[in-house]
Amino acid sequence: MGAAHNLVSEPADRVLKIERVFDAPRDLVFRAWTEPEHMAKWFGPRGFKSTVEKHDLRPGGAYRIHMLGPDGDHWSQGVFREIDPPKRLVMVGSWADAQGNLTRPQTTLTLLFDDLGGKTRLTLHNAIFESTTARDMHQSGWNSSLDCLAEYLATVR
Repeated sequence: MGAAHNLVSEPADRVLKIERVFDAPRDLVFRAWTEPEHMAKWFGPRGFKSTVEKHDLRPGGAYRIHMLGPDGDHWSQGVFREIDPPKRLVMVGSWADAQGNLTRPQTTLTLLFDDLGGKTRLTLHNAIFESTTARDMHQSGWNSSLDCLAEYLATVR
């Protein structure tokens, strides 16, 4: 078989891609995603408070984030796959319960950080969701989280 047969195609209706430009340098935006002291101040949709419980920032290292929202507790956990500061971050993860058991299928989150001369374009690619409903719920959550990130970055400039 040729190489083309080895390619995995993503069903477009179950892939989430968001691009945002932040008025902050690329290094700072990357650190906001990779340093627990930054993440705890913005990560999660509006109205959520996040605690970084585990954060082993290396390929194969685990992460676990507890988010307390208006509707209760949520945990996100997984493994870092690629770390290329300050350009790229890839992790595989899922929602979990309080004991660390996965409650949803895993997805891959790829973040690209492009330097725009003092500003940063973030490209978020999250795939493959089990349904379009799951993708749409994550789109709402990620957009709210990125709004919180923009507000946080404005305070640390």
